[in-house]
Amino acid sequence: MAAVEKSPVTPSQIRAGRALLDWSQELLAEKAKVGLSTVRDYEKERRGGEVGGAKAIRLALEDHGVVFLSSEGDYGPGVR
Repeated sequence: MAAVEKSPVTPSQIRAGRALLDWSQELLAEKAKVGLSTVRDYEKERRGGEVGGAKAIRLALEDHGVVFLSSEGDYGPGVR
């Protein structure tokens, strides 16, 4: 079975995911096992792409229940 390709996570989705979990940037960095500067850079759009740090950040949030919604349909990207 082929893996489902996920759309890249956006900076606003990272911030919203943290808000849903009531996590600080520091706690997200700890949970994702990345540096605090990595979280800050992705949230401020200084880094892009779904590689390395972004993938670790996404997985940490998903592992704690955050669901990333794509921009397909009538709504833009979001979280729940």
